Amino acid sequence: MSNVIVHKEMPARSKSGFGMLSVLLASQLTSIAALILLPGFLKIIALLWAIGSFICWFGFYMVHPNQSAVLQLFGRYVGTDFVNGLRWANPFFSKQKVSLRVRNFESSKLKVNDHAGNPVDIAAVVVWKVVDSAEAVFEVEDYENFVSIQSEAAIRYLASSYPYEAEHEHEISLRSSGNEITDLMRTEIQNRLQQAGVEVIEARISHLAYAQEIASAMLQRQQARAVVMARTQIVEGAVGMVEMALNRLAEKGVVDLDEERKAAMVSNLLVVLCGDHSVQPVVNTGTIY
Repeated sequence: MSNVIVHKEMPARSKSGFGMLSVLLASQLTSIAALILLPGFLKIIALLWAIGSFICWFGFYMVHPNQSAVLQLFGRYVGTDFVNGLRWANPFFSKQKVSLRVRNFESSKLKVNDHAGNPVDIAAVVVWKVVDSAEAVFEVEDYENFVSIQSEAAIRYLASSYPYEAEHEHEISLRSSGNEITDLMRTEIQNRLQQAGVEVIEARISHLAYAQEIASAMLQRQQARAVVMARTQIVEGAVGMVEMALNRLAEKGVVDLDEERKAAMVSNLLVVLCGDHSVQPVVNTGTIY
């Protein structure tokens, strides 16, 4: 017989276990009584009846909430049972239980070179569940291990596709583009797990940092960038304040300054406004000229 690849599951032909329980109990007791009471060759029929009834007891199985049972008959898929409670099916069916509950796992911390070539440590939490029991059982060898390995492969691929920090304002980065990276990671993992009958509900970065060997250098780089940005903002503000001061002095006619004195005043104001430390005022009691 050729191998059949199962793509979509189908409902199993099973019965309520409670109904079959009463039927088999009556059948078993009747067959035993017949075995005792019937004469001659009829005992053989009663014996076969009793053995058949006994074998049917192995057809009972339990399906818990958010669980399914994949049924096979001598290696052939015959259906999936989703009905909860005590169930009965052909006693020669094998019943493999598959949990449909939502599960999650956190990947190990992976060391990956980002898009800029910088080594980073990254880990993610993946929330998933089985939505096709037949595919989960038949399409992959071990679907739980498959989810773990393929998720880590997707995390590595995503981390190597984007930089840790964006060089430009609208560039996607691992650190600052949280929502975009989350959506991209979920899509990438889902594409890899589609054949296993698994749905990825959420995938989110749980740990992200530069690797230890470059963490100190990158921290200095971030600090230097922050200092430059702060200084830029301070200078822009100081220039605006100086411009406003000169304009107000000219409008009010407080003092008439030539270009040389204006330059000196601008220099002094910029020193005061842009300096790291508080300044010591010098009082000029003479003429400014």
